[in-house]
Amino acid sequence: MERRTIGAAALSVGAVGLGCMPMSWAYSTSRQRGEESLRAVHRALDAGSSLLDTADMYGPFTNELLLGRVLKERRADAFVSTKVGLLVGDQHIVANGRPGYVRRACDASLRRLQTDVIDLYQLHRADPEVPVEETWGAMAELVRAGKVRALGLCAVGARSSRRPGARLHDATVRQLERVQQVFPVSAVQAELSVWSPEALETLLPWCEARSVGFLAAMPLGNGFLTGTLTPGEGFEADDLRARHPRFTAEMMAANQPIVAGLRRIARRHGEHVTPAQVALAWVLSRGRQVIPVPGAKRERWVAENAAAAGLRLADEDLAEIAGLPPAQGSWD
Repeated sequence: MERRTIGAAALSVGAVGLGCMPMSWAYSTSRQRGEESLRAVHRALDAGSSLLDTADMYGPFTNELLLGRVLKERRADAFVSTKVGLLVGDQHIVANGRPGYVRRACDASLRRLQTDVIDLYQLHRADPEVPVEETWGAMAELVRAGKVRALGLCAVGARSSRRPGARLHDATVRQLERVQQVFPVSAVQAELSVWSPEALETLLPWCEARSVGFLAAMPLGNGFLTGTLTPGEGFEADDLRARHPRFTAEMMAANQPIVAGLRRIARRHGEHVTPAQVALAWVLSRGRQVIPVPGAKRERWVAENAAAAGLRLADEDLAEIAGLPPAQGSWD
């Protein structure tokens, strides 16, 4: 697989990563099977998808424990990215950016992951009660201690903190400017997909100008862009899409023209090319520092996603995607 680099330190990873969250968090728990997920992680590493993205809150903790079983055998093949800063309680999630907590959380993640160093340690969310510089400073200490190789900031929750009238990532960019004064940012993780392209406005250009890696979260639109979801089929109660405005039967039906466009392009590239691969190829075409991190928990989807690294979209393909109708329905 093609290799791409993260940050000024030029940390090398496969062009397509693996989001491990669906294996133990937020998506249909009845379909989560540990042994099947382990095989999926091994398949990803075999295919060159070396970046494994997790977080201590996924499960909580069980996602890191699962990856630890793989890393114990194949640490040299993997680039480990995990996150800190969110605590899961009973029916609620709270931010914790206190330096002492960050240090303890890192040590706990290292134990669960069965490794002595985390390649990329990301701040999952800033704690409104703690200056972000203090949190980032504690994370920088972990780099100097040799427990972490590089730092990143996760901006996936930007929608919930957006002020009326502001562009989606304005607050994120301001936060990045602050922490950059403390210790270099190597990567930013934020949503980017055909139906959610807002990061192209300000956030991705900020990263490009500073050689900061960009981890594209939800590049398949939480599964919608794969073309495998049926409007009205419904989701399990614990699936985040069951309460998502863009995943009502009405909105899923209204946004089918986007999937139809991806399917048309896929057919031009061969009978075995899928809409999901076209969607990932579009994300890959956004810049050499962009690494899509699609979530998956089955070998079949992991292999399909990895193969997207070899798909090159023509100018006419990109023009057709640019001309697709914007997604309908709120994403908030």
